[in-house]
Parts: sequence; structure tokens; C-alpha cells
Amino acid sequence: MNRYPIENRILVAIDCIIFGFDGEEIKLLVIKRNFEPEKGNWSLMGGFLHHNEDLEDGAERILYDLTGLKNIYVEQIFTAGRIERDPVERTISVVFFALIGIRDQDKEAVNAHNAHWLSLERKPPLIFDHDDMVAKAIEHLRYKAALHPIGFELLPERFTIPKLQKLYEAIYNVQLDRRNFSRKILSTGLLMDTGEKDDQSSTKKATLYRLDQEKYKNKFSSFWHFMPHPGIE
Repeated sequence: MNRYPIENRILVAIDCIIFGFDGEEIKLLVIKRNFEPEKGNWSLMGGFLHHNEDLEDGAERILYDLTGLKNIYVEQIFTAGRIERDPVERTISVVFFALIGIRDQDKEAVNAHNAHWLSLERKPPLIFDHDDMVAKAIEHLRYKAALHPIGFELLPERFTIPKLQKLYEAIYNVQLDRRNFSRKILSTGLLMDTGEKDDQSSTKKATLYRLDQEKYKNKFSSFWHFMPHPGIE
């Protein structure tokens, strides 16, 4: 096998920023690091890319090992490559972010990795440049959620419009007008009325909807404009 005449060794890592929604707030899945450096401190879930896998395959492997889930929303967002970002060895990290329903996770797999869901509002400092990764991922999530229906990935199969509104309010840290939000969401045609009511809802047994998967897949790349503008704070 031919090889390039390069002596320098540079490692390629994958770091996964995993967002979940518990019905009230957006949470981040992080682990307590069990090896040096930074042993015992909080870290994103990651690992080194294997020689026999593509980047996306590596991200899916890491996510499956941690959550027990496959076929979840995962997207590559940027690459971190500062020379000094890892104190042990020169390492370039390809950063992905994923959206999962907290209820869907494999709790035993999460516990086995010493992983925890922590509120973004009360997130402790993370190792290396992971805080910067999370900040960029939040910005990207807000941009994508304003224009594309990725928020549904964080919800259970059946949900109410008030619960969906709560999700978008959590993503953007704003309060939304109930009537305007409901009208805008229903106008997309993405929701299907299940004919059932949510007995647990405080809004007089709100209607339970589910996502029209065919429209979701066929029109995902369309610009829906769920929020006033992508840069909302």
C-alpha cells in the first residue's frame, strides 16, 4: 500500500453534543471523565475515529454506545483544530450534534457510561474546548430550529401544541404568543390530529398530535420560518 511521506501524527476525534428535552427545558448529555487528563471532570461524549469508518459512522457508533439509539438526528457542524486544544497529543475534533427524546434513551447504557442529563442553564464547566463546542452547537440549533422542523426530534411520538411551544420557548429562552404559535404550526400541515386528548395536560385535555412523517421527510429542507428570524435571542 502506498503512503504519503508524512511523519507527523495527528489524531482525529469525534465529539458529540447531545441535546434532549424533558418537557420543561433543554438538557445536555455529559459524562464524568474516567481517565487522565481531567479525570473526574465533565466532558462531552466522544472518541477517536476508527480506521475503517466514515465520520458519520463514527458519530453514530458513539451515540449508540451511549444511548442505545439508532437512526436519530445527527449533524456535523464544525471542526475544532487549535494546536493546544488537547494537552496530551495533537488532536483534531470533528463536532456533531444530535437530538434525542430523553424518554427514548437506553437508561442502562447511559448509566453504564456514567453519563448525566444536565440543564443548559446550570451546566458545569467542561474540559478542554468543550464549552466552546456547546456554545456553537446551541447557536446552530437555534438557527436550524427557526427554519426547519428539527424540534420534533426532541418530542415523544404524540404531543400537544402547548408542549411543542414549550420546547421552542426552551430552545430560544423566550415566551411565545400561544395563538400565533398554534396558528403558524398548524399552517405547516406537518401535524396530524390523533383524535386523542392528553389527560395529563393542564390545558383542558389538549389535543394530541403526531408528526406527518411523509411530509416531514419530503419537505424537511423547505424553509418553514417557525420563529420570527433565525438569530432570535
